[in-house]
Amino acid sequence: MSVRAVTHLNFRGDARAALTFYASAFGGDVAVVTYKDAGSVQDPAEADQVMWGQVSTADGPCVMAYDVPSGLPWNQGENAFFVSLRGDGADGADGADEIGAYWEKLAEGATVLRPLAPAEWAPLYGMLRDRFGVTWVLDVVGEYQA
Repeated sequence: MSVRAVTHLNFRGDARAALTFYASAFGGDVAVVTYKDAGSVQDPAEADQVMWGQVSTADGPCVMAYDVPSGLPWNQGENAFFVSLRGDGADGADGADEIGAYWEKLAEGATVLRPLAPAEWAPLYGMLRDRFGVTWVLDVVGEYQA
């Protein structure tokens, strides 16, 4: 199993355009899952916005992005990014075990924003803000994610 840290950028309605731009800058492939695709629509006007997106290259940069729903606070200068630790789902339980071990260590003194658990879009997903104020997203790559 391999885990890598990836910058996860947060937008309000511009994630798809940003991912397209980064793909033109870095090359690579764009993958996008909308709120509608994941069955997680809270506001019908935001159904086609990006719930999860990524530009990845074989040997270079990887950038993830999403559109913060209007029901959540967002300030471009304060919470413009997360750090994501992604485990490879191809390794099955090993991926979940490794991500779980990182979660336990990062969770010490942290505020859990979403408990580490299976999600509609991933076999394992969780979010926390560590004791230094850094927001971490930990997941195991699922059906929608590459």
